[in-house]
Amino acid sequence: MSKIGRLVAVGAAAGVLVAGIAFPAVGGAGFGFMAAANEVNLKPEDLTEPPPAEVTIVQDVRGNEIARFYEEYREVVGLHEMADVMKTAILSIEDYRFYEHGAIDLEGTLRAFARNLSAGGVSEGGSTITQQYVKQVLLNSADTTQEKNKALEASYARKLSELRHAMAIEQKYTKDQILEKYLNIAYFGASAYGVEAAAKRFFGVKANELTLPQAATLAGAVQDPNATDPNLGRKHRERLLKRRNVVLDRMAELGEITPAQATAAKAAKLGYKGTKLPGGCEAGRYPYFCMYVRNEILNNADFGATSQARLEFLNRGGLTIRTTLDPGMQAAADKAIRKWVRRSDGPAAAEALVQPGTGAIKAMAASRVFGRSKAKNEVSYNLVADAAHGGAVGLQAGSTFKTFTLLNALNKGMKLDDGFNVGAGFRAAGYSSFKNCQGGNIGDPTHTVTNDEGTPGWKTLRTGTWGSVNTFFMTLEQRVGLCDTIKIAKSLGIHRSDGLKLQEYETFTLGINEMDPVTVANAYAAIGARGRYCEPMAITRITDRDGKATTYRPECRQALDPQVADAAADVLSGVFTKGTMRAAGGIGRDAAGKTGTTDGYASAWFAGFTPDLAGAVSLGDPRGSQEHKLIGVTIGGRYYGSVFGGSIPGPIWRDTMIAALRNVEPTPFTPVDKERFGGCGESCRPAPPPSADDPAGEDAPDADADRGTTTPGTPRPGTTGTPGPGTPGPGTTDAKPED
Repeated sequence: MSKIGRLVAVGAAAGVLVAGIAFPAVGGAGFGFMAAANEVNLKPEDLTEPPPAEVTIVQDVRGNEIARFYEEYREVVGLHEMADVMKTAILSIEDYRFYEHGAIDLEGTLRAFARNLSAGGVSEGGSTITQQYVKQVLLNSADTTQEKNKALEASYARKLSELRHAMAIEQKYTKDQILEKYLNIAYFGASAYGVEAAAKRFFGVKANELTLPQAATLAGAVQDPNATDPNLGRKHRERLLKRRNVVLDRMAELGEITPAQATAAKAAKLGYKGTKLPGGCEAGRYPYFCMYVRNEILNNADFGATSQARLEFLNRGGLTIRTTLDPGMQAAADKAIRKWVRRSDGPAAAEALVQPGTGAIKAMAASRVFGRSKAKNEVSYNLVADAAHGGAVGLQAGSTFKTFTLLNALNKGMKLDDGFNVGAGFRAAGYSSFKNCQGGNIGDPTHTVTNDEGTPGWKTLRTGTWGSVNTFFMTLEQRVGLCDTIKIAKSLGIHRSDGLKLQEYETFTLGINEMDPVTVANAYAAIGARGRYCEPMAITRITDRDGKATTYRPECRQALDPQVADAAADVLSGVFTKGTMRAAGGIGRDAAGKTGTTDGYASAWFAGFTPDLAGAVSLGDPRGSQEHKLIGVTIGGRYYGSVFGGSIPGPIWRDTMIAALRNVEPTPFTPVDKERFGGCGESCRPAPPPSADDPAGEDAPDADADRGTTTPGTPRPGTTGTPGPGTPGPGTTDAKPED
C-alpha cells in the first residue's frame, strides 16, 4: 500500500476527518500523484460557478442611487481594488503557501492531519484558498436546506469532491483570479458578503482603504463568521478581537509585518462601526416608489418564469435599475403634502405624478412614513399604488369619475353648451334604464341620488361639470350609456385598486370604485396627452452584472379622439376659475382637473393635469375610510367640519404643480375645435344671469367649504331613500355634489 493509501486508512480507522486529505500538490514533488489519483479517482472535475449574489442598485432618473435590493449584501470588486495588506492578511492566516502549491497543499494538509490526530478531533483545517472557494460556490448555489447541509457536511466524500473541483479551478484560473473570487464570495459576518461589503459594514471604508488592524480583523472573521459576528454583542466582539490578534501574530511570524507593527496594531481598538446596510424600501428616502419598482419586477414574467426566479433576479442579479423618479418633482410633492397633512394625523394623504405621453411615474409621496410601527403611525403597505404594487384596497374616487362620463358625452357628439334641466334628486326611470356591460338591468327606481341644498335647473356640460352636480351626471350617464362610460374609463387604464372587477352600477359616475393615485393620475395624464394613453412606467433601463443594458420604452396607444380630449380639457380647466377649485386657485399655466368627495365624507380627491404633468391626490383614513370619516377632524393643525376635494387634496395638487413645474416651459392646451364642440346642439338655453348669491352664474359650491373652513356641525345629507338591488352595498355610496 502506498503512503497516501496508508494515510487515508489510518485517518478512517481513527475516526478522524482529515481536513484537506494528504494528497500531494498537482505537479509537485513528493508522492507519486498518478498513483494516488488511481487509488481514489482523484481527477479534476468541472465546477458549475453561478455568479455570487450581488446587490441590485435602483437609481432615479438622474442616476442617483435611491434603493438597494439583495439577498446577500455583496459588492464585487477587482483584486486591484483591495488593499495589499488585506490580501497579505488573508493569505497569512488561511493559506500562506497559496502561490506555491496547486489545488492541494501537501505540507499544510500533513500538518493539519498530525494535529487533528493528536487532538482526537478536528482542531485545524488545512483547506487551501481554492478549496474554500469551491465550498463557498457549492454553498451559494444550493437551493434547498438539504443541499446546503451537504455542502458543509464533515464527510470524506464531500472533501474528495471538493478536491476534484479545486483541481479543475486551478487549471481554469490564475492564482490572482482565484484569490479575487474567494475574497468576493467569502462571508465575513454581520450580513456582509465579500471584502468590499465587509469593509463598509465593519469600518465604513472601501476595501482599498483598509488599514493593518482592519484587514487583520476581516481576515480573522472568515474562519467562523457567526461566532465572531460583531453585530451580535460583546462576547462576539471579544472573540473577533482575539482572532484579529492571532492573525497579526501570524503575519509577524511569517515576516509580513514587524513585531512592532503587530504590537501597535493589537493595541488598537476593534473599531467596529456597524455601518447601516443600504437597501430595502423601508430604509430608503422613497419607499412607495421603491415598492412599486420591486413589484414591477416580481410580477412581470419577462424577468423570470416563476416568482422565485424573479425574486432571485432582483435580489441576486447585481442589476442597476434606472427609473423614472424625478427627485425635484418628488421633493415638490413631499413638501406640499407636509404643508397640509401631518404624519401624526389620522387621515393620510397620497399623491402620484405622471408624465403625459409616456406614463412615466415622476413621484410617489404620502404623509405617512412607511414602516411597521403603530406607535409612530407608520403604514406597511403602498398608500400610492394598487395592490399589485404593494398597495391595499384604495379609496373611493368620488366625482373624479365624472370626467369619464364627460368624455363619453363628448365622444357621442354632444357640444360644450348642450344641456338639460335636472332636479334636486335623481331616480332611475326603471330597472332597465341602466345596463351594465353584460347587458344586465341595474337601474334602481327606488334609490334617489340627491344634490346638496338642491341645485335644480338648467345644466350644460360646462356648468354641470364645474358645479359637479350629481343629478346632472346621473342623467348624462343614463343618456350616453353606462357601459360606454365604463369602456372609456377602462381605455384609460382604470381598474380597482384591490384587483377585483369594477362595480358597474349606475352610480359609477359618482366614483363608487376604490382607486389608487397612480391609476387615477395616469388616466388623467392621457387626457393631457390629447388622448394618448401609456401604461404606468417606473423602469427605463436595466443593466446586468456584465454591463448588458436593456432599455424599456413607453407602451402607448391612442385611447381617445384627440379633439375629444381637447374639449374635455377645456371644460375641466373651468374647474379652477368657475368651479370647485376656484377658491384654491390655479397654477399660473394651462391646467385642468376635477375634485372628488365621497358620500359621507369618507374620502376626498383631486386629479388634474397640464400637457407636461398630471397628478392625483387622495385623502382618507388608513384605519378604514368608512369608519373614520373626514368629519370634525383636525388635519395639518387645522380643524375641518367636513373635508371636500377642494379643501386639502386640491391645494396639495396646486402647491405640488407650481413647484414641480417651476423650471418647465409651459405647454398650452390645444384649443377646442369650436366648429365641432362649440355652442349647443339639439337644444340651447341661456344660463341665468349672475346674481349676488351666485356671481359665477352657476350653482357653485360654497367657497368656504373649498377653503377647508366650513363651520363644524352635522354633515349635509347625501342620498335619500333605501338602496335597492341595483345599488352598491356598504362602503360604496355616492359622491357629494360640492366635490
